[in-house]
Amino acid sequence: MGQDPITLIIKTLGELYIFILLMRFLLQMARADYYNPISQSIVRLTQPVLLPFQKILPKAGRLDLSPIFVALVVKLGIFAVLIMLAGGNIQIDVLKLLIYAVVGILDSILNIYFWAVIGSVIISWVAPGSHHPAPILIGQITEPLFKLAQKVIPPIGGLDLSPILIFLVIQIIQSQLARLVI
Repeated sequence: MGQDPITLIIKTLGELYIFILLMRFLLQMARADYYNPISQSIVRLTQPVLLPFQKILPKAGRLDLSPIFVALVVKLGIFAVLIMLAGGNIQIDVLKLLIYAVVGILDSILNIYFWAVIGSVIISWVAPGSHHPAPILIGQITEPLFKLAQKVIPPIGGLDLSPILIFLVIQIIQSQLARLVI
């Protein structure tokens, strides 16, 4: 059966904004080029919402945690609105909802990395050394993962098997996260 259009719109818009918030956090974590046009767009889309939280929330070293916090709040808001639209009980277990939200955010981060690694591999085959802003950003996000994986599996005669290790680790973590919410 089809999904209610209102539910679909709320989930889609909410998850899209969560994606943008998480991208801002991951770009910051990877120390990606701030002056990349895509980075600038992400900052412009998130700054009005993040500004009040940046003043309140402490930084973890060089990392601004406000995008993660706001993504968590948006995820909780999506859950709350969907439960109300479904006519659910108002007496919701807040701790369980918070666990679902945290697991959802972690799963979203892992999905971003998964697709970024796939994108990076395809770009390395099709357009290595591209000067377009998107491949540059994807490379900057995935570079720390590749370096870490290459410490475990170094390139063998020009063949880099680190993406396979990254995919395996992502799948293992996602399967363990799924067990938390069952």
